[in-house]
Amino acid sequence: MISRNLPVPSRLFLAAALVAILFASNAAQCLAQQLPTPVEPPGQNKALPDVPVPQPEATTGPGETSVQDPNTNAKQPKRILWIFPNYRAVSADTQLPPLSLREKFWLATQDSFDYSSFITTAMLAGISQAKNSYPEFGHHTAAYGRYYWHAQADLAVGNYLTEAIVPAVTHEDPRYYTLGHGGFFKRTGYAVSRLFITRTDFGGQTINISELFGNGAGAAISDAYYPSRERTWTKTGQKWVTQIGLDGAFNIVKEFWPDINRAIFHGKY
Repeated sequence: MISRNLPVPSRLFLAAALVAILFASNAAQCLAQQLPTPVEPPGQNKALPDVPVPQPEATTGPGETSVQDPNTNAKQPKRILWIFPNYRAVSADTQLPPLSLREKFWLATQDSFDYSSFITTAMLAGISQAKNSYPEFGHHTAAYGRYYWHAQADLAVGNYLTEAIVPAVTHEDPRYYTLGHGGFFKRTGYAVSRLFITRTDFGGQTINISELFGNGAGAAISDAYYPSRERTWTKTGQKWVTQIGLDGAFNIVKEFWPDINRAIFHGKY
């Protein structure tokens, strides 16, 4: 039940987001039921969860071998310059198993409460205070504290909705898979397009309900802890668009970070 403490615009935002999420969830389940079951060629061994699967071996020296993790190349640095969380980024052309419910919530927790996320929040709070985005917060140090905890709350609410709660319902993969090749405009366009298109847990592609409607629900929920004069259609919509815009900017950074890291920092970060 939508809280009566929220104003009418916020309730409608939240209701619309919930309807879209439930609709997408039903569509994803129907699609999964319609997908054909892969048929394996005769004589091919089927890898069962409880059967050890041989791992590729990498030679380390004369007569020595070591087991190599097939997902090693998929991993990217957890942080960008120690400032921005980078837990969602996955290297180009990578095929990974779907995340479990627990893994999706852990991903949102890492993005929300890693020390780098607090640095990001500090930067966003400083920008908001410099712009005097919310005059009700006042000025000076006490005001910065108010900007800070509001920004951190926005970050956490948005992350849990877009990376855990909504993806769990709609069966979407919240990770960002880089393109990794092509020119600047092609890769930038791809990064922005991931705001609207994402992978599913079944390996296909779908509308990014988690990003679009998850952030819409987050903007509506945030009205519960913002000053009353900020709880309008315009203000709620601005928070929604701003959060999606920030996610798009971070997608672009994640897309080009491996190249920047190699070219400028020689892979140090």
